[in-house]
Amino acid sequence: MAVIISENSIDAQFQAAGVTIKHLITPNLVNSDKVRTDQLRLEPGAETDFSVGAGDLAWAHILDGAAVLFTDTSEQPITVDHFIFLPPGLSARIKSEAGALVFRALVPNAARFDPNWDAETLDCRFLDWTNEPVLNSEFDARKRIYLVTPQLSGTKAVKGEMILYPPGTQAANHHHEGAEHFQVILRGSATFYLNDAPHKVTAGDTVYIYDNERHYFINDGDEELAFIEYFVPGVYKTVWAENAPICTWNPTGKDIKGGIPSREIGAHSSAEAHSRTDL
Repeated sequence: MAVIISENSIDAQFQAAGVTIKHLITPNLVNSDKVRTDQLRLEPGAETDFSVGAGDLAWAHILDGAAVLFTDTSEQPITVDHFIFLPPGLSARIKSEAGALVFRALVPNAARFDPNWDAETLDCRFLDWTNEPVLNSEFDARKRIYLVTPQLSGTKAVKGEMILYPPGTQAANHHHEGAEHFQVILRGSATFYLNDAPHKVTAGDTVYIYDNERHYFINDGDEELAFIEYFVPGVYKTVWAENAPICTWNPTGKDIKGGIPSREIGAHSSAEAHSRTDL
């Protein structure tokens, strides 16, 4: 059964001077080794290792504050507007002058999830998600912004997006086959239905969902629900409950700030999101 992890229930551990870490998704907690997630808190002036093991891949978000990611070839400032893709074997450190809260996910032995895996073709990528195209649900005011796809990352080992639910919106009941996935609630609250049973979730919660578990969110709160969602592997099948409508996501031609987006994405249904070549 799906696991709901409250960040507030996890004890912080010492990682380095001025740096603590909370291990959220772990093999012991979810009984799966597909992905691990952590939350790091850097006090002002603190820094810590941010390297990726050979054969692994990782990605990260700044949840609060700002930082700089140092690699062998660059120094990249990162803020809450950025998504960072970290390839296998990357040597890196992260430092924050004013303090930062960082989310990081890691897929061990990622080649097992991509039959065309080629670590040599994967690069460190910095994506300003506020410049990415916004797609609207055909049914309501929900919004989707893709963060990691084969086109953006170069691998099918993972797929992910940010999804926004204004109050009163909801998804259709469905399940996935061929991938486990998780959501991290960034802000807001909602009722999460798992196999038709309701569960309350709120900012800071992680929901880890296995194959064949029916689920959907209803934003029955007073503020926008925002969450990031990732699938491992990034190719899977989505199956809707009987009579549930399959949502089509339509391009708005704008980014989340109302400007011209960095690229174009055509309209597509949720059923084909993992197979599109323009994502």
